[in-house]
Amino acid sequence: MLDHLIRHATVVDGTGAPAYPADIGIQDGRIAEIAEPGTLATTAARTSEDATGLVLAPGFVDPHTHYDAQLFWDPYATPSMNHGVTTVAGGNCGFTLAPLHPDRPEDADYTRRMMARVEGMALKALEEGVEWGWSSFGEYLDALDGRIAVNAGFMVGHCALRRYVMGADAVGGQPTPGQLDAMLRLLHDAMDAGAWGLSTTQSTTHSDGDGEPVASRHARPAELLALARAVGEHEGTQIEAIVAGCLDQFSDDEIDLLVEMSAVAGRPLNWNVLTVDAAVPARVPRQLLASERAREAGGRVVALTMPILTPMNMSLGTFCALNLIPGWGDVLELPVPERIEKLRDPQVRAEMLRRANSEEAGIFRRLADFGRYVIGDTYSPANEGLTGRVVRDIAAERGQDPFLCLVEICANDRLRTVLWPMPSDNDPASWALRRATWEHEDVLLGGSDAGAHLDRMCGAPYTTRFLGDCLRGRGLLPLEAAVKMLTDDPAQLFGLRGRGRIEVGCHADLVLFDPERIDAGPATLVHDLPGDSPRLHAKAIGVVSVRVNGVETIRDDVVTGAVPGIVLRSGRDTRTVATK
Repeated sequence: MLDHLIRHATVVDGTGAPAYPADIGIQDGRIAEIAEPGTLATTAARTSEDATGLVLAPGFVDPHTHYDAQLFWDPYATPSMNHGVTTVAGGNCGFTLAPLHPDRPEDADYTRRMMARVEGMALKALEEGVEWGWSSFGEYLDALDGRIAVNAGFMVGHCALRRYVMGADAVGGQPTPGQLDAMLRLLHDAMDAGAWGLSTTQSTTHSDGDGEPVASRHARPAELLALARAVGEHEGTQIEAIVAGCLDQFSDDEIDLLVEMSAVAGRPLNWNVLTVDAAVPARVPRQLLASERAREAGGRVVALTMPILTPMNMSLGTFCALNLIPGWGDVLELPVPERIEKLRDPQVRAEMLRRANSEEAGIFRRLADFGRYVIGDTYSPANEGLTGRVVRDIAAERGQDPFLCLVEICANDRLRTVLWPMPSDNDPASWALRRATWEHEDVLLGGSDAGAHLDRMCGAPYTTRFLGDCLRGRGLLPLEAAVKMLTDDPAQLFGLRGRGRIEVGCHADLVLFDPERIDAGPATLVHDLPGDSPRLHAKAIGVVSVRVNGVETIRDDVVTGAVPGIVLRSGRDTRTVATK
C-alpha cells in the first residue's frame, strides 16, 4: 500500500520537459508510482489529497546557505523550507562550526564571534541556541543527524581547519610543512565523515570578531592547491571559493587560482555571487572568463547568481555593507557620539563620498547614491512619518544634500534608523542580461545566504518570488525551465543521488503549489531567535505543501513538526561530478 497519493497534479518534473497531469504515489520516502490521472485508487494509499489546479515540482535545492548554526534551534530551516526548499548546502565561504580543538575551549568563542561579524548571526543566538559539544567535523554532522526537517549537506571551512591546527597563528601566520600535513589529515577526516568538500575565502570583506582578516585569507596558493588536491581524492566532493573579485570583477591572478584549484581537484568549484547589471556590461563576460579557462584546463568553475533582487538594509549604527566601503570603517566603528560628530563634519562627509564613488570601492559604489535610500524603521519623535519615504524627496523639502539629510535623520535616532537602498539595476536592460546569463552552462541560480545576515537581508524566498515572476510578472522563463534551474540543475552540480527530479525511485522531496498565487510576502522583522534576537522573515504565498523524503513538513506555510530530513554525506548521498 502507498503511504500517500497525490491525485490530479500538474507535474513539472525538474528535467525541463513539458508539464503533464498525473497521480503520484509515495512509498517508503520515495516516488513509487507515476500514473495517468484517476488511475490510482485512493484505497491503495493510507492518505491522499486532490491536487487539481496545483503544480507538483521537485523540492528546491538551495546551493548556498549558512544554516550551520540555525538548524540546531530551527530544524525546519525557516523560511527556506516554507518556500519549497527541501535541500540546503551549508558550510560555505570558508566558515564552519567544526572542527573545534578539544583542548582549546576558547576556539568556540572565537568561532561564535567570527560568525557574528562575518555572517551577521546574532551572538546571543549562537551562544544560547547551539550545543557546541563536538570536536571533529564528523561529530558535528552526527549532532544534526535525526533532528532536522530539511536535507542538509556541508562543506568543511578552511578557517576552521587552520584554527584547529595553528591556533591563534592561523590569523597572520603560515603553516609549517607539518601543520599543512595536519590540515590535510583533518580535511580527509572530514570528507571521510561526509563533508561535501572544502570551502574557502580570500575576500577582503571577510574579517573575524577582532576585525582581523579571517584565517583563510592568509593562505597562499600552495596551501589552497594542496587542500584542493585532497578534495579530489574523495567521492562526491566539491570546492566552494570566494575571492575579492567575486563582488565585482576577477583579477587575472584570481582567475588563475580558481581555475587551478578546480583542475587539480578534478571537481567543480562554485563561487558566489555573480551580480548582473547592464550599467556594467564588462562584468559578466569577465567573471565567466574563469569558467571558460577552467574548461580548457580540465576543471569547471560555476557562478551562482540570484534570479531576484534581494534588498539588504543598511544602518549607520551597526556593522553592515557600508562599513566595507574603503575608509568608511574608520568612521562607522567609532563610539556613537563620536560617530555622529564625525558624520556631521562636512569635510568628513565629502571624503567619505569621494571614497564611496572611487574605483577602489568596486561594487560598493552602488551604495553611494543616498538620495535613493528609503527610510525604514525609525525610533524618535523627530522622525515620525518618515518611514517609507525616499531620502531624495525629504532632502528636497529641507533644502539639504541627500547624504546630510540621511545623516541628520539617523542622528535623531542615535543611528538606529533602518535604511533600504533602492536597487539601481531594476531596469529592463539588466533583466534582459540576467535572462541571457541564466542560460550559460556554468551559471547556477542561488546564493541566498539564508541563515546569515539575519537582520539585514532575506534571500531565502528567492524560489517562490522567482516562480511568481516567471508565471505572472516579467515572464522571462517558462515554468518548466524555471523549475529545472531550482531543482535538477543544482542537484546535478552537487551530484545528489535521486534528488532534483520527479521520477520513479527518486526521493520524494516535493513541493505542491498554486501557480496562480505562488509568491513571497514582504520581509518583516521578527524576534524569534534564541536570546530574543531579531531576523527578517517572509511568508510563503501559494505553497500548499512541502514534503521531504515523503513526509510532509509544511502545510499552508505552517511547519508540521516532522523532522524527516537527513544529513547528506559525500559518497553515500552524492556522486562524483566529472569536470572533463
